[in-house]
Amino acid sequence: MKLDPVSLRLFVAVMEESAIARAAAREHIAPSAASRRLAELEAALQVELFSRSNRGTEPTAAAFALLDLARGVLNDLDGIALQMRDFRAGLRGQVRVVANISAITQFLPAELQRFMAAHPQVQVQLQEQISTAVARSVAENAADVGILNHGSYGDRVALLPYRRDELVLVVPAGHALARRRSVRLADALHCDFVGMHPGSAINHVLTRAAAELERPLRLRIQVTGYDALCLMVSAGLGVGVMPRGSAQLYRGALAVRIVTLNETWAERRLSLCVRAGESPSSVARLLVDHLRAQAPAETSTTE
Repeated sequence: MKLDPVSLRLFVAVMEESAIARAAAREHIAPSAASRRLAELEAALQVELFSRSNRGTEPTAAAFALLDLARGVLNDLDGIALQMRDFRAGLRGQVRVVANISAITQFLPAELQRFMAAHPQVQVQLQEQISTAVARSVAENAADVGILNHGSYGDRVALLPYRRDELVLVVPAGHALARRRSVRLADALHCDFVGMHPGSAINHVLTRAAAELERPLRLRIQVTGYDALCLMVSAGLGVGVMPRGSAQLYRGALAVRIVTLNETWAERRLSLCVRAGESPSSVARLLVDHLRAQAPAETSTTE
């Protein structure tokens, strides 16, 4: 039995796009040809990948099992072509990284600059995701290395210590809390909040902390990035919570002030994430070792 890489790529696109038409457009083939290729793939594998009804198509359990396998095969095929191309160009590898916004804004720019300067033969693909999506991408072989908030993400991934960060309160320059050196969350819950997008770790911890105080969290607006959060705070739409290292990037450019949050949950750990039970590729291991070497001594011990 021979499996066509084009059909496997189409299958992965269908799973990711949740629609044959969108997947066909992404892979630049006609929808009718896409449907025919999927049927041929099912025939070759002798298994139903999609259940079809008047309401459309739904992936079967076999489809979800094939998704991980197909991504691995396609990544290996891409790796062969890439490494051969990279040898011609003086490069010798590629590593796929997914990281949360806290790691990307605080630590990765400088650390990746040093890594890529030391290893010009390695190409890094970086994508931002929330922590739960980071763990899922690594587990499903959609990424080689992840960086996320430390926590429990199942036994398909293994976590390695990386960095610590601190959540702070960001307020407009003229706000009453701007004169304070530190506050408790309870001191700010009468204010409107500019929150991160749904599913973010910061929103989760704020909602939980407010619930423990039996007070509502007044989310007036939600944004997708720390730059937008600071812009909204500067415009007087509320106060916000974000990592200190990220907030310091905007303090001089915008009319915002940083106030320490006197809460135990404001101290956080970031971890590196790899697939459990598997040896990373040589370039992925190279990057993991580099990132761990950059971490302060107190975070380099085993969790």
